[in-house]
Parts: sequence; structure tokens; C-alpha cells
Amino acid sequence: MKRNAEIDREKEIYKVTLWGSLINLLLVIFKFIAGFLGNSAAMIADAVHSLSDFATDVAVMLFVRMSSKPQDKGHDYGHGKYETLATAIIGIALLAVGCGILWNSVNQIYFVWKGGVIPAPGTLALWAALISILMKEVAFQFTAYVGRKVNSQAVVANAWHHRSDAFSSIGTALGIGGAIFLGEDWRILDPIAAFVVSLFILKVSLELLKSSVDELTESSLPEDVEVEIGELVAQVPEVSGLHNLRTRRIGNHYAIEMHVRMDGNLSLFEAHCKSSYIERLLKDKFGADTHVGIHVEPIKKDGRYAEECKHCVCHK
Repeated sequence: MKRNAEIDREKEIYKVTLWGSLINLLLVIFKFIAGFLGNSAAMIADAVHSLSDFATDVAVMLFVRMSSKPQDKGHDYGHGKYETLATAIIGIALLAVGCGILWNSVNQIYFVWKGGVIPAPGTLALWAALISILMKEVAFQFTAYVGRKVNSQAVVANAWHHRSDAFSSIGTALGIGGAIFLGEDWRILDPIAAFVVSLFILKVSLELLKSSVDELTESSLPEDVEVEIGELVAQVPEVSGLHNLRTRRIGNHYAIEMHVRMDGNLSLFEAHCKSSYIERLLKDKFGADTHVGIHVEPIKKDGRYAEECKHCVCHK
């Protein structure tokens, strides 16, 4: 049953990513043609952005397949961080594209400021921008929906990649439209639009990189999640304390490790049952693939550590 769920999840991710890839491929071809024929630097920049979308769609499909593989001898915690790696690659690709567009737009703005004249963009470029806005917003909506449904960081990240392209196309449309309809003195709006596009791209890329770097460097789960873990553990009878809580993400799953204090007079069997109950509570809340590690510490009923435990080999 668990493996079937993983297969269904992988199929949904592949399906939505393939649709996104098809949209990106069509837009790449259309935007490059419109950019070159329409003499628009902003549209060419937008086309490069769509090309990066297409490349990262391929990365998502490759890495999600890897992350869906079950744990094996070489990966005791599974392969979930391949998905995190895909998110990082998307962020890096966006960062590179954003820097390139920024550099090119600044050069064109400087050229106009020094007295140069750039060609007026054509109406084909404007139509390409308007169509891109519509198609990329649709792609964002259904990709984000599937990403949340299957709890995939990489798919949600890819959805925001779609929306960043929609935002960039809005700026592109405004710049191209202004350059077309306001006359020669306003042609500088085209590279200015490309400059604004680059800022949107850089913002999204840095946000994606931060989330993936946090996970790859074993950053803890959010404080509200850790508080919720403590509240769940506190519900279990005979558990008098929780400490040394350590949490992290492994792809789209959580890893939770903790020390819990229980009555030192409990039998090993009873302590095991309590620990298993805590594990079940956490997996019911955060998913069946949540990794849970529990270390039990015995205490006397007055709250002090059991004297016998202080002298055992594990405390020496």
C-alpha cells in the first residue's frame, strides 16, 4: 500500500511537470521568435527565463524519480534529499538567469543614457508577453495545487518558477507597450522592463536557495512544528518530560529524535509500548514516512533521575 502511494505520487508529479514542460517549450519557441522579429530585449530576456523553466522541469522529473526510491543499504534515511537538491538547482538556474538579464538590461539602459537609440519593439513581442502571462499563471495554479497535494517542495518550487515567469511577462508587456505606443523617447522602457524582470527572478531564486540550503545543512523544523511535537508527547501517560529534541527535513518527510523521561519502575515492555505509542502519534500527524528516534530516560516518582541509571555503563 505504501509503495502504491509513492508510485501514485510520482505519477502526479510527472504528469504536472510534463504539462508545464510542454507550456515552457511552446513559450520558449514563441518568445525567441517574437523577441528577435520584434526587436525586443525584454522579450528575449523573457524567452531565456522560459528556457530556464524548461531546463528545471527536466531536473525535477529526474530528481523526483530518484527521491521516490525506497531506503537501501547506502541510504538509511531514504533518498528524499534528491528532491531538495532539485530545488537548489532550480534556485541556482534562476539566480544565473536573473544576473544575466540584469547585466544585459543595465548595459542597454546605459547605452540609451549616453545618447544611443535602440530599435522600437514590434507588436508581435507585445502579444507574446500577454499570451505568456495567461499561460504561465495557469501553469502556476495547477502546479502549485499538485505540489501541495503531494507535499513536494520541488514541485511547489517549480510552480513559483512558473509564476516568476508570469510576473516577468507583466513587466515585459508594460515595457514593450510603453516603448511601442509612447514614441522613440520611451524606448528605454524595454530594457527597464528587462531590469525589473531580473529583480523578480533574483528574489525568487534567493528564497528557493535559502530553503534548500537550510534543509541540506540540517536546519531544524519551524518552531511551531516543534511545539506541536511537544504537545503530542505530553499527551502520553507516564511521560514526564521531553528534551534533546532534534528535528530536520529529509525531502518531503520529517526526521524527529528526542529523549523522553518515564517512571523508572516501568518494565522494559511497558516503556517500549509508551515509546511505540509516541511514534504512532507523530506518524499519524506528520506522515507514515516520518523518521522517529526515541531515547527513554528513567526517573523516580519524585522527579529525580533513578540512582541506578547514574551508575550504569551508558552514563560513564
